Amino acid sequence: MAGLLSLLKRVYLSIYNWAVFFGWAQVLYFAVKTLIESGHEHVYNAVEKPLLLAQTAAVLEIIHGLIGLVRSPISATLPQIGSRLYVTWGILYSFPETRTHFLVSSLVISWAITEIIRYSFFGLKEAFGSAPSWLQWLRYSTFLLLYPSGISSEVGLIYTALPYIKNSEKYCIRMPNKWNFSFDYYYAALLVLAIYVPGSPHMYTYMLGQRKKVLSKSKRE
Repeated sequence: MAGLLSLLKRVYLSIYNWAVFFGWAQVLYFAVKTLIESGHEHVYNAVEKPLLLAQTAAVLEIIHGLIGLVRSPISATLPQIGSRLYVTWGILYSFPETRTHFLVSSLVISWAITEIIRYSFFGLKEAFGSAPSWLQWLRYSTFLLLYPSGISSEVGLIYTALPYIKNSEKYCIRMPNKWNFSFDYYYAALLVLAIYVPGSPHMYTYMLGQRKKVLSKSKRE
């Protein structure tokens, strides 16, 4: 019975990883194609559907960690996926004025390359039990450039959205109301920006530690 459950787990995770890999491959293809042919102003419209699907599918990774399906620590998974979902849905989807900004291109290309490498790495590990050493090196090295470019794009787009958030009052809850509760999305966005200040260096340091541990182990083997 344990063997069957283990097999089902590997089959499920393999299908999940390759399905999301395909989504991010579409994002990268459409982003680069549109950037070359039409310019950065049209990139979001070209990638919107696969971007929303692929990024939202990452919610399952949080669930996988919570139920013990994978060993990834929730403390590392949750903030990274949470920030990306916030930018995807809370900024780009909610405020169309931000979609023509040049940072959208650097954002989706940074995200897509990162995730294509990551999901193919885990997809191969689940399907065949291992992944090529060159792919492992890419998995634990490309973030050195792609994490700063992705994070900078996230912060830049949130900052760009601030005046639109303030003027629209979208998602705001004003008093009085039956819940006796108020919420201002503009100040929530400022809080998110503030969290990036300690959060980004912390995540980068964590990933550097993971890189050193994994690649050192690989050399010994």
